[in-house]
Amino acid sequence: MASSASMVAPSSVSPSSSSSFSPSSSSSSPSSGFYKTLFSNDSRPRVSVPIGVKCDMAEPSNGKPIVPILNQRTLPKFLESARVEKTVNRNSTRLKLFSGTANPALSKEIAWYMGLELGKINIKRFADGEIYVQLQESVRGCDVFLLQPTCPPVNENLMELEIMIDACRRASAKNITAVVPYFGYARADRKTQGRESIAAKLVANIITEAGANRVLACDIHSGQAIGYFDIPVDHVYCEHVILDYLASKRICSNDLVVVSPDVGGVARARAFAKKLSDAPLAIVDKRRYGHNVAEVMNLIGDVKDKVAVMVDDMIDTAGTIAKGAALLHQEGAREVYACCTHAVFSPPAIERLSNGLFQEVIVTNTIPVAEKNYFPQLTVLSVANLLGETIWRVHDDCSVSSIFQ
Repeated sequence: MASSASMVAPSSVSPSSSSSFSPSSSSSSPSSGFYKTLFSNDSRPRVSVPIGVKCDMAEPSNGKPIVPILNQRTLPKFLESARVEKTVNRNSTRLKLFSGTANPALSKEIAWYMGLELGKINIKRFADGEIYVQLQESVRGCDVFLLQPTCPPVNENLMELEIMIDACRRASAKNITAVVPYFGYARADRKTQGRESIAAKLVANIITEAGANRVLACDIHSGQAIGYFDIPVDHVYCEHVILDYLASKRICSNDLVVVSPDVGGVARARAFAKKLSDAPLAIVDKRRYGHNVAEVMNLIGDVKDKVAVMVDDMIDTAGTIAKGAALLHQEGAREVYACCTHAVFSPPAIERLSNGLFQEVIVTNTIPVAEKNYFPQLTVLSVANLLGETIWRVHDDCSVSSIFQ
């Protein structure tokens, strides 16, 4: 078991307090299902709490975002249910984890949660930028998981992943799973104009041809991109981590409205709203004139005197979500929260997110957030335990399948 002493997350700053939010703690029973409703002293209905991936919050400290500290507590029911009747040897040498250079902090958290050590690997750049990869331990006959989001610099990290896959294939790994918390190029998933490329399909082909047997990804931009792969894809939704955090704030369900920042995200926002006591839904109608350029047109739905929670899969330049937040304030929203999985944060995202439009910006660590991009309203939640448990389950399935081959 890897020591937890070295896995201390950064300290945090608590976002501005709100009259509609108050800290709480809750308990759950096995019969309560995935969600339950919290009640305060005034007995008003509160937000449905996902019995999801629980984390311990770091103590407040000035100048840092909130980053949960993982611990070894019992898994929540929705993650633990499949393990009731079987035991997994978590010291198995047939499972190997290797980390690329894109997000080593998340890789260490995943390995710590799983009770494993990261595999030894040498990754370096030659003077001309070429990438060199060498595995420094045997993977022959092993189930190998390569942890590498294709976040900025996208092309560098994608090529590094391909070479890691190739190294494992040539080292006779039995199964190779590319764990891609953030799948780059997913926005180029269809042709909207003539003579456009569909880069999502191209990247899927490259990963497959490199030798990957399976892909594990978080919140891919659009569902159809999963179909571009000719190998199995495990699509993990990180909304449970965000919902669990929101539930700790006990937003009054009568005051809550979930907002989709564009028409394309309606399905995602509707699913999110359903888990928040079936909260009402609003939609920001916008017209886009070019890549990373958006103009908000109008709002569909009522947000007056409401706490608006904007839900999206990623924040890139923050143009869409910032203009949407401005519109929500114009329409009378009391507070606006932004929730997304992938914090791409391309300039000038930080300026737009920290200009007072948002009460809080909640993201996950699928993409590493540089310290220079921290701002007081930022909250970073860890998906390490969610990915770690998913990896164990994928490994279990592969082990069982091999018995019958």
